[in-house]
Amino acid sequence: MGRIRTLLVANRSEIAIRVMRAATELGMRTVAIYSHEDRFALHRFKADESYQVGAGRKPLQAYLDIEDILRIARQTEVDAIHPGYGFLSENPNFASACRDAGIQFVGPDPVVLTTLGNKVAARDAAERAGVPVMPATGPLPKVAPASRNDPAAASAAHAQEIAAAAELARSIGYPVMMKASWGGGGRGMRVINNDDDLATLLPVARREAAAAFGNDELYLEKLVRQARHVEVQILGDLHGNLVHLYERDCSVQRRNQKVVERAPAPYLSEDQRARLCNAALALARTVNYTHAGTVEFLLDADTDEFYFIEVNPRIQVEHTVTEEITGIDIVQSQLRITEGARFGDEDCPVPVQENISRYGHALQCRLTTEDPENDFRPDYGRITAYRSAAGFGLRLDGGTAYSGAIITPYYDSLLVKVTAWGPTPQAAINRMDRGLREFRVRGVTTNLQFVENVIKHPSFADGRITTRFIDETPELFQFSRRRDRATRLLQYIGDIVVNGHPDMAGRKVPDLHNVQFAPPAVDTTVEPPSGSRQRLKELGAEKFAQWMLDHKPVLLTDTSMRDAHQSLFATRMRTFDMYRVAPAYARLLPGLFSMECWGGATFDVALRFLKEDPWQRLERLRTAMPNLLLQMLLRGSNAVGYTNYSDNVVRYFVREAAAGGIDLFRVFDSLNWVRNMRVAIDAVLESGALCE
Repeated sequence: MGRIRTLLVANRSEIAIRVMRAATELGMRTVAIYSHEDRFALHRFKADESYQVGAGRKPLQAYLDIEDILRIARQTEVDAIHPGYGFLSENPNFASACRDAGIQFVGPDPVVLTTLGNKVAARDAAERAGVPVMPATGPLPKVAPASRNDPAAASAAHAQEIAAAAELARSIGYPVMMKASWGGGGRGMRVINNDDDLATLLPVARREAAAAFGNDELYLEKLVRQARHVEVQILGDLHGNLVHLYERDCSVQRRNQKVVERAPAPYLSEDQRARLCNAALALARTVNYTHAGTVEFLLDADTDEFYFIEVNPRIQVEHTVTEEITGIDIVQSQLRITEGARFGDEDCPVPVQENISRYGHALQCRLTTEDPENDFRPDYGRITAYRSAAGFGLRLDGGTAYSGAIITPYYDSLLVKVTAWGPTPQAAINRMDRGLREFRVRGVTTNLQFVENVIKHPSFADGRITTRFIDETPELFQFSRRRDRATRLLQYIGDIVVNGHPDMAGRKVPDLHNVQFAPPAVDTTVEPPSGSRQRLKELGAEKFAQWMLDHKPVLLTDTSMRDAHQSLFATRMRTFDMYRVAPAYARLLPGLFSMECWGGATFDVALRFLKEDPWQRLERLRTAMPNLLLQMLLRGSNAVGYTNYSDNVVRYFVREAAAGGIDLFRVFDSLNWVRNMRVAIDAVLESGALCE
């Protein structure tokens, strides 16, 4: 135990960002890790520091490289490591390695991880705690071939392995669910209906479990066909105190992957809720549980009996719905628990059990780059347009989700988690529906319409669904065709710009290939003649103004570099083009009164559209035209923006512009109201420049 000053997050994307935000609020310095494939991912830029991990390894294996993660942790002198979810979050070897390195692991003790991370050992602990369990096998046996180089021996070992597993499956009765012993999230899970399924799917599940968790151990569990998936969020401090934060329903699943979660579960009576939560706490006490965890149960929809499934000894993807209905930050709770905080104390975000209440209802939708019309195949590529939802009662937990983001094929397809809160179940659903309809994601396919159909289905609203809801509800896959008007309009404009308008087909195009727009040739090694700027320096602003009044010939201002190109082609003249011709102005037109070349819309357009520094533009033009007055348009109290700025901002801007080379400020107000220009006028006069 000890104060966490620096925290390393051993994960990626959405959960890494979530943990770093929580840590930052607690005043902790954050360190991120990223694989080579994640070098452009958003989470690495959200941290105070970020370092590549697992160089030369495959995308998933990089985040499983314990030795390299600890190298980075030692290098950055972190106090603790938060594992997030997935990857190494349930790996007792990682927790032990952290402890051996003198680094706090934000999670349960390695012994607890060993017990609960292994689903078979967790089941034994549940039985000791008196928690109802589903009939299940022990770990499925593995048979090593007599010779690794002999195909016949390998085939014989595989046959023995399948036969032993089939005997175990028949002992509890088909259908069964095959599960990975050392992880969750649906990895390695398969429905097995008979011996043939077992023979086909066992090696596939082993490979998947090994890739996801570094361990291919599997076991079988009796399958309940009409089941609801409900889980209880628990927290334990380091002083022996345990609390629950009530339950979540996770029954909307596809291939054992959760799609929509909600809290509280709408189908539970208060008696069932109490029994579930007490069972979860009993199991937690049996294993001396600490930190955040989730005790998962199957509820038989026909009998209302519940059975223990497993414990996830880590933060869950769907923890947000619990946070919304309890007001407790689970990630910050993990961090404070690691520091030694005691439940109920002032410095701990977790109150004692009797002070934990539920407020309203929440649901979470996982927006992914999967195509529901193509068997949910993940899509990847560049997001060309991204607009997210906002407003009261909506929460977004995103990863790399923004216009221009690159979605890679190397990791899971989660784009953003959307959580909606409401005082009633229907209010939360309505808010989620509104939020989902506000999203616009272009460039990659998403499951947006699919999750909209899920939450708007009457069975979801009534809480009558089971884990087979998606499989048995084909209308969820009936989608209206998106009009996508904005993208179509942009494509049309682009087509016309590139290919021309069809009405112009057959018409003669003027030959412009010989037209050259080169600036006049001047000798830039020769200093330009004296001009209006030298006169200003000689006379000073007040006498220069008097000279203007006494001067009878017309004084000419050239606006090509400001007002002219603003009117002719949307202010898109580049600094490069201005700078090329500026020396010719200085040498061939030294009698010009001024060059209007800055301010007005050019300042904003340079920043937002041309991606240029307007101050650098001023500096370069000042150097290229040292003999001419440089003039700008100043919009009074708006300066060069589109809103009223405070007086000190306007004064500071004028002072900086004058120091940067502006000699003459043309102060403008749309109503010609002098009082609205007064601050700007006075600021110009104080700077020693000319005010028009």
